Amino acid sequence: MGSKALSYTHTIDVDKEISDVRLKKDTALCSKKLDLRIDFSSAKAPTRLKRHLFCILKALCGSKEARTNVELVAYIESTIEILLLYTYFIKYKKGVLIMKKIQVYHVDAFTDQIFGGNAAGVVPEAVGLNEHDMQKIARELNLSETAFLFPSNDKNYDYVVRYFTPSREVDFCGHATVGLSWVMAMEYGWMEKASQIRLKTNIGIVPVEWSMQEKKLNSVVMTQVAPKTKQFEVDKEEICRVVGINPMDIDDKYPIRLAYTGNWHLLIPVKNSKAIDASVPIFEELKDLNLKLDVITTHLFSFNSFDERYKIYTRDFAPAIGIAEDPVTGAANGALAGYLVLENILDPKTDHEFTIAQGHAAGRPGELTIKIIAGKTNPTIKVGGKATISINGTINL
Repeated sequence: MGSKALSYTHTIDVDKEISDVRLKKDTALCSKKLDLRIDFSSAKAPTRLKRHLFCILKALCGSKEARTNVELVAYIESTIEILLLYTYFIKYKKGVLIMKKIQVYHVDAFTDQIFGGNAAGVVPEAVGLNEHDMQKIARELNLSETAFLFPSNDKNYDYVVRYFTPSREVDFCGHATVGLSWVMAMEYGWMEKASQIRLKTNIGIVPVEWSMQEKKLNSVVMTQVAPKTKQFEVDKEEICRVVGINPMDIDDKYPIRLAYTGNWHLLIPVKNSKAIDASVPIFEELKDLNLKLDVITTHLFSFNSFDERYKIYTRDFAPAIGIAEDPVTGAANGALAGYLVLENILDPKTDHEFTIAQGHAAGRPGELTIKIIAGKTNPTIKVGGKATISINGTINL
């Protein structure tokens, strides 16, 4: 709001309003006006509002007659609740007090078709929202993840980003990063400002570049953090039972591993896309397994895709963070790309570029472009895709 003190005056016409609750006219409370002045430049305004109102209540109830008047007390208490609801989240604009309107976008990522890919919520101007607010907004939007952007004063990055599922905060989300970058490029002029946008997340700085075609935005490409893999004690039969696939469908040419480019994922190689689509997880038990392994999702993949345009077909389950199936996952597929090189499935000394298909089993088909750039110590993983804005509106707080 700035440093200038902003205030709101509420006048209670005692003679009129108190008589509405049939207060006896012989009390000394009638024919008075009481002014309430609250400074809204302070974060403690709601608390002070309640304190002031209780002072009014105390003043009004100064006489024995008023203290025993139940209707008066009930009236003042209801006034407190109404004013708290009216003033808790407000802003001062052009001299008029209004409810705070939060701009939100519903973006379908990794697709150019509305209702395809993976839907993410984007709140480009999240200043003033606390963790509780962000969680409530994410729950209200009820998408797999919602991204909240805060402006930066640091020259090393442009925004701070936080990601929330309907049930909890997560450190990173690939499709929400694609969605928010698309919004900032198309709606907030970032495509004209710079060739990329740099985002500070809980796992580090993630730069996102614009991929142009005929002077139009074709896709956005994020560089994920350095990949890692981790071995663990694998009970293949138990994993197959919980994930709901036949153990004979596991592709033993490749290891079951945990992989990371910001979040840890359980990667399971499967012989073909049909076996992946036939998977029917036991979600409560899969949730327990994911929590035990400390992973965000379980990610099935196969080199035998249904379409030759795609090198790999994948499917992703995330009950540990309140999502049964995540249609198209940038973070999990980035982790998969890192795994392919770190486990020497793809030549770590060579650059690679290919396309992954996902979301078909969930009825929201999408595709991701993967670039793996060989490095002396670690490969660089780039994950790109298109997006489309399906909803643009406001939430009133």
